[in-house]
Amino acid sequence: MTALEYAGDILVIDCGSCFPNVDMPGIDLVIPDTSYLLANKDRVRGIVLTHGHEDHIGALPYVLKELNVPVYGTKITLTLVDAKLREQKVENTQLNIVRPGSTVQFGCFKVEFVNVSHSIAGSCALSITTPAGTVFHTGDFKVDFTPIDGNVIDLQRIAEIGNRGVLLLLCESTNIERKGSSMSESTVGASFNNIFADNPERRIIIATFASNIHRVQQILDLAVKYKRKVAFCGRSMINIAAAAAKIGELRYSDDLVVDIDKIKNIDDKNLVIISTGSQGEPMSALTRMASDEMNRVRLGYNDTVIISASPIPGNERMVYNVINNLYRHGCRVIYESLAEVHVSGHAYQEELKLMHSLLKPKFFMPVHGEHRHQKKHAELAMKIGTPSSNIIVPDIGNQVLVTRRSIKLTDNIPAGAVLVDGLGVGDVGSTVLRDRKHLAEEGLFVIVIGLDREEGKVTSVDVISRGFVYAEDAEELLEEAKKLVLRVSAKIDLKDLEDVAVYKNVVRREMKSFLYKETRRSPMILPIVSEG
Repeated sequence: MTALEYAGDILVIDCGSCFPNVDMPGIDLVIPDTSYLLANKDRVRGIVLTHGHEDHIGALPYVLKELNVPVYGTKITLTLVDAKLREQKVENTQLNIVRPGSTVQFGCFKVEFVNVSHSIAGSCALSITTPAGTVFHTGDFKVDFTPIDGNVIDLQRIAEIGNRGVLLLLCESTNIERKGSSMSESTVGASFNNIFADNPERRIIIATFASNIHRVQQILDLAVKYKRKVAFCGRSMINIAAAAAKIGELRYSDDLVVDIDKIKNIDDKNLVIISTGSQGEPMSALTRMASDEMNRVRLGYNDTVIISASPIPGNERMVYNVINNLYRHGCRVIYESLAEVHVSGHAYQEELKLMHSLLKPKFFMPVHGEHRHQKKHAELAMKIGTPSSNIIVPDIGNQVLVTRRSIKLTDNIPAGAVLVDGLGVGDVGSTVLRDRKHLAEEGLFVIVIGLDREEGKVTSVDVISRGFVYAEDAEELLEEAKKLVLRVSAKIDLKDLEDVAVYKNVVRREMKSFLYKETRRSPMILPIVSEG
């Protein structure tokens, strides 16, 4: 999420979410902190979307509940947004479809949507005219001269905007470490064609991103060519395919597609399954197939499985676990390191250089990717002529002041990650995450103490271990733990005990020391005092 602010107007670009990292156990989703926008909601003129990937639209169901402003995007982008809003029961939103080449006024901001290529249909860059000058935001893009839908990136219009003068360029940085130029999406179709031709008697299963409509279209076209039926598998694949077909972004005849529940009567050689799970997600369709948890699809020696994606950093282990399980079933498995079954949707170095050369910006701010990617992109910009004083690499929450003469960091605003856990949004903080991580790593040790305040003595002690030690294998340890509680309690005047919390803290401290000495482990210790 990026926000532009001038005088009394604020324009928001994209509103995405991301998956939690390994340090966020139990968290479903991470969304941006919008407290600054909420504090200035009367000045927010709208949200413009560059495309429909989750990291650009995923937070909208949560943000629009509190910040109900107009949202603008292409037809397929807003179709995906609408489905998300319906699923979350977010109503009365203002979704406005735009076409590439059209312009929309947002207060003092005039936004032109410029067609670009990416791994999802309907992607646009944004040329934003402001009183200070033109700001150009590339969104996610690549230069593909043979796109599946025929909508080539509008380099002519980008060059015209550059000739008119660009004050600030915000350009994506995801693939800055890759030299050369990215390959066209059509090369994947050529690889798929070879695989179909080489596996005439085998069932073919292809896992890819559900949002990559152009890749799905190529698979559908090949299914027609090789006289195979197609079954979509996985909730997001089924839903997105249906939504894209409804608006004409995905084209196929009704008799081509069969329900996944009805594939048992179709010979292997006559079937293609298009599935979710290219990232090895635990509950995805391909992962469940590979783990024998999907009755509708049983894998075997006559299956050729294609994983048409690169593992997102952090997902490698999950992806390779799935691949190993596929091999255990006897499947023939094809993935990126074995064949050209995936191409990136993000620009490589030469494409980034082209964007800089066409736009000739005065100032540059790299966006997207990780911080190291943005730093490397800044270095690339300097090599092709942008002065270092005209480049800034901000952190999340930094405010950047851009005038016709300078660019500099100013204040910070509240920013960062808001964690979504079930129905709770933002109610899980660092303390809760620390406790969850502690529980996951060390387990839980509960001490239930019966206390007679009048007599000033402990009447009972029970201990419960979860994820720490198995009770039947550690009876001696648990008995010693009970005796420790009695010894600690004997040293305290329980009749005149004013604060039970103090007593519990003493028990917790002594138990922590004892358990670590005996096991070299430190479970979360939870004393519970029941007074009788």
